[in-house]
Amino acid sequence: MSIRSVITGSGKYIPERIVKNEEFLKRDFVNDKGEKIPKSNEEIVNKFQEITDIQERRYLTDEYNTSDMGYFAAKGAIESAGIDPETLDYIIVAHNFGDILYNNKKSDMVPALASRVKHLLRIQNPDCVAYDLPFGCPGWVQGVIQAHYYIQSGDAKKVLVIGAESLSRISDPHDIDSMIYSDGAGAILLEAKETEEQVGILAHKTRSDTYNEAHFLKMDVSYHPDFKDDTLFMKMNGRKLYEYALNTVPNLVLETIKKSGVPFEKIKKVLIHQANAKMDEAIIQRVFKNAGVSGVESKDIMPMTISKLGNNSVATVPILYDMIMRNELNGHHIKSGDHLVFASVGAGMNVNAFVYLVP
Repeated sequence: MSIRSVITGSGKYIPERIVKNEEFLKRDFVNDKGEKIPKSNEEIVNKFQEITDIQERRYLTDEYNTSDMGYFAAKGAIESAGIDPETLDYIIVAHNFGDILYNNKKSDMVPALASRVKHLLRIQNPDCVAYDLPFGCPGWVQGVIQAHYYIQSGDAKKVLVIGAESLSRISDPHDIDSMIYSDGAGAILLEAKETEEQVGILAHKTRSDTYNEAHFLKMDVSYHPDFKDDTLFMKMNGRKLYEYALNTVPNLVLETIKKSGVPFEKIKKVLIHQANAKMDEAIIQRVFKNAGVSGVESKDIMPMTISKLGNNSVATVPILYDMIMRNELNGHHIKSGDHLVFASVGAGMNVNAFVYLVP
């Protein structure tokens, strides 16, 4: 018998506050030189929606924080897996900014968010190790890969992997990119299963590029000349990010599929980080092209949530998975025997993916 790493439960938390694009029509947008953008806000918002497909996004309400969202998602995953939380060996929380109060933009990472989630779950078991993983948007996928290593080594049998982020609290209100960001959390329970069947995680791959790419996403003060505050906000070079993603993600996805030994034609879904609809579409089209595959509709193989949920970083992929598993995404279903690819790209720059066979 072999030990396989299998997803046995999932959960999510999607904040209640809906923020539509119309709310940005009164913003004072500037470029990286601090100059007012010479377009009307209506033009800016319409072009933004055309490129990203984002119509609305979710923001965390004032009474909650990132760790609270992680707890809600974790609770859902534990309940759907039907396990006793005291039997967890690890809790891994992927995030990048810790807890951020609605009225204080400073990152709070002590104690670790994973420790806070373990506390909220009221777990007493000291052998349940809780730690955080800051790895850019690919953090949750990397957390699953780490959990897989623990299980394959025999060190763990049950690992809770959470992705949670409140980007609305770390985005510059005078930056066009602030319209992309949103909040949310997703989680899965990865368990060790003894079986001769080749199921669960079949292969994975990660790459990190930092020589020229480290600052495509970075922290900096607001570029608005009248914004007298030393708060650091998330900034990104959209053009460089787009080029990097298009040149790295398709190849890494195909390399991971090849490593798994699964023919591309058997891949039913590609659950990719919800970064930007135009970018994701370009990525999947290049995957098809490089794989020599034609006649596949991207909307069938690559489900999208970004139009209603925006980009909530590490939470996009686990939320997407949970929505499909709970039949909350029209036209998309996952069943036993399906081969899935989970993939992400983001700050670092980092890219990762794993191939998964549903038991």
